[in-house]
Amino acid sequence: MSILSDRVLNMSTSATLAMAAKARELKAEGKDIIGLSLGEPDFNTPDFIKEAAKQAIDDNYNSYTPVDGYVELKDAIITKFKRDNGLHYTLPQIVVSTGAKQALANVAAVILNAGDEVILPCPYWVSYSDIVKVNGGVPVEVKTSIDNDFKLTPEQLEAAITPKTKMIWYSSPCNPSGSVYSQQELRALADVLVKYPNIIVVSDEIYEHINFVGDHASMAQFPDMFDRTVTVNGVSKAFAMTGWRIGYIGAPAEIARACNKMQGQVTSGANCIAQRAVIAALNASPSKVKYMIDEFKERRSLILGLLNEVPGFKTNEPEGAFYVFPDVSYYFGKTIQGVTINNASDFSMCLLEHANVATVTGDAFGNPKCIRISYAASQEQIIEAVKRIKTLLS
Repeated sequence: MSILSDRVLNMSTSATLAMAAKARELKAEGKDIIGLSLGEPDFNTPDFIKEAAKQAIDDNYNSYTPVDGYVELKDAIITKFKRDNGLHYTLPQIVVSTGAKQALANVAAVILNAGDEVILPCPYWVSYSDIVKVNGGVPVEVKTSIDNDFKLTPEQLEAAITPKTKMIWYSSPCNPSGSVYSQQELRALADVLVKYPNIIVVSDEIYEHINFVGDHASMAQFPDMFDRTVTVNGVSKAFAMTGWRIGYIGAPAEIARACNKMQGQVTSGANCIAQRAVIAALNASPSKVKYMIDEFKERRSLILGLLNEVPGFKTNEPEGAFYVFPDVSYYFGKTIQGVTINNASDFSMCLLEHANVATVTGDAFGNPKCIRISYAASQEQIIEAVKRIKTLLS
């Protein structure tokens, strides 16, 4: 009998982190691995943000921070929401956490009871399902299609709702598909949700600035959805600050207070130096990081062009983030290098072991036909990685 809890024994290991660990292991053995598995920009944090962190150290910021974040940072978040999203939050509605992942975990912990259902349009970010399950919730996966750019339709949403539905979680731009919901598409989903006033929406907008199609739309922009939407964001992706670990929510005050209470018993306030740096990041114009977005757009064109030359890869054009999510089911049942490919996990592992390219299986995102490829890598690495894949598969 294990001394460990059922909770942790039933929890999956993060597939993205597991693949990254496996890739590091092979690198340590001397293999030339190209990592296209992690959702981590390969840029350095902008200098103006680093300068703010250095100044904070010199100004002796070294004490415990308020559980929900410095007031100056919360003010910067309020300004950012107003400027970029047309959302009007107040101080009690903002909670700063150690990354957007903790923000999501807080929300699940304070809203879900055992048996509550959470609708997850597939594909979804790997941790959604396990965060829901560890908090007693039941993930309800709703399959979408590459032919529809992996977007949930109003009809699918309506069909998935039951008397037990407590929340719906989605990301836009989406990790892993790169799909971006337009304002019209979100309004169509909202028109379904207004009939079910007790369902809370969690809108994960961590990739909002990495958007190649124009204006970013938020569910909370609609007056009839504002009071039941939790807007989750952070600085990891657009500002290349993954290791700084700062995320935040704008939420109905009751939910924000509950998240503050929960966080106070778990981690307390986020890192003081990182918070001071994020004030500088959010007060700056989004144009300060446009050079990164422009480069991601170039890489998207590059990788799509290359993948379209690989037989059996079915791709669509992602509108944001820095991932492609090709359907590779053409290879299921085939044998490559003596390995029979039964599913996306087999295919992804085959690419790692025989092409030295790390990707992530779509199984982890709720879509067993696809793999996720991150193009948050240099153009040289992208070219070489796809060349290796093409050579292996030919």
